Amino acid sequence: MAQRMLARPFGFICLPTRIRSFSTVIDAPIDPRTQRANPPAGKRSILDDARQATAPRTNWTKEEISQVYNTPLIELTYASATVHRRFHDPAAIQMCTLMNIKTGGCSEDCSYCAQSSRYDTGLKATKMSSVDSVLEAARIAKENGSSRFCMGAAWRDMRGRKTNLKNVKAMVTGVRALGMEACVTLGMIDAEQAKELKAAGLTAYNHNLDTSREHYPSVITTRTYDERLNTIKNVQEAGIHVCTGGILGLGEKARDHVGLIYTVATLPAHPESFPVNALVPIKGTPLGESQVISFDALLRTIATARLVMPRTIIRLAAGRHTMREEKQILAFQAGANAVFTGEKMLTTACNGWEEDKAMFERWGLRPMTMEETIGETVEYNERLSREQAVGTAPEEAQPHARASVM
Repeated sequence: MAQRMLARPFGFICLPTRIRSFSTVIDAPIDPRTQRANPPAGKRSILDDARQATAPRTNWTKEEISQVYNTPLIELTYASATVHRRFHDPAAIQMCTLMNIKTGGCSEDCSYCAQSSRYDTGLKATKMSSVDSVLEAARIAKENGSSRFCMGAAWRDMRGRKTNLKNVKAMVTGVRALGMEACVTLGMIDAEQAKELKAAGLTAYNHNLDTSREHYPSVITTRTYDERLNTIKNVQEAGIHVCTGGILGLGEKARDHVGLIYTVATLPAHPESFPVNALVPIKGTPLGESQVISFDALLRTIATARLVMPRTIIRLAAGRHTMREEKQILAFQAGANAVFTGEKMLTTACNGWEEDKAMFERWGLRPMTMEETIGETVEYNERLSREQAVGTAPEEAQPHARASVM
């Protein structure tokens, strides 16, 4: 060990010398917030690019999204909150209510779904609900603060369902006449069916991709990934807003969360809304004994989706009823800005209206209006008025007013 001699009046004392390590000079300023070096000018990180975005882009690479997703969570959610506040009012949460208008009996083999006829889950198949009963449910939802009413039917596709499609169109027109957005999920639809739904006034069509292309065959075998994408294409080309997202907890890996976001973020246009579902395991299905997805994975997915698709509405969907209020608020802060609220989801539990109203009151949140989501209220009213003037609009349809808020 190196030593140095220290002179003292009565002799010498040998003291050990500390060997000092010298650091490399960093040619970049230190960010006082993170205590990390900022990249030199012209070499911004992917996260910095996403955080400073002023408009959406659809040319993301999977590697770029992976870099964003794998950012330390505390930094990731700070960045996503920053972007969220640039593109949205952080206090505004879209309230949506979902009704199952045709339960069970589906021929698909989705491994998570209680409505598949292939699994014994105790769910009884039903006939399609009447138009009047659906519109009454929509009216109650509106009175409780919901501005979007979603209707789901357990069908693989709409082939040979002309009467059913006619009834669905009447439901859509009736929901819009109440002053609400109307969304349906009916399985696969072709281009002509999409045009018919658009003509009826449909706001959005939900068709989830569920997971990444790579993991998808492990979950579903009766419908291909490309068939799902083709339905989304038909919906977009008809001028209907696309609502498409995924389910977390299907036995996937983190890379599959990245893959799902990549597929959606590179569509010709970003979806109007991106539902994030947490699997609710249902006994009798192949995934009935699955472990619930960890909250950090769900939060990381929401934050990444917000950074990659800054204008999109990100919806907390199935599984929210299992989340404590504090977790929901963290999700809202990270970029989620819509919820399903009401009596139930398709087959699983849902947070109730009164529960959500109380949470909104505690945290200074408010229901979002239609003008803040799709901005087509005036356009729809004007078109409906013109059609009524020439006698082409359905008799029950009336121009609607601005969606009510609590």
